[in-house]
Amino acid sequence: MLTLKPLAVRVPAELDQEISEIIKKEKLDKATVVRNLLERGITEWRKQTSLDLLGKGKVTFAEAAGITKLSLWGFADLVKQQNIEWVRFEPQEIEKEFTEAAKRN
Repeated sequence: MLTLKPLAVRVPAELDQEISEIIKKEKLDKATVVRNLLERGITEWRKQTSLDLLGKGKVTFAEAAGITKLSLWGFADLVKQQNIEWVRFEPQEIEKEFTEAAKRN
């Protein structure tokens, strides 16, 4: 069961007008519209934060996926869509990999 808690917040008049427009277009009550917008905003915040942390090498791929609350495959799609570079090798590591691969062939 979903437990709802009250939340009081002051917003600029322009933002209140935007919310009113959404209410009219969606034909929903104000609480539902604000709740939906908060959920979308939090979801986007999670995605941006995880991609930023992953791109900076501050979290692992799995940790970043956990932040977004996506599956590893879903997060992999997001990383690909956003063209985030997350695998980094030092030149010495690349040279070592090539050397080892050449020895095997």
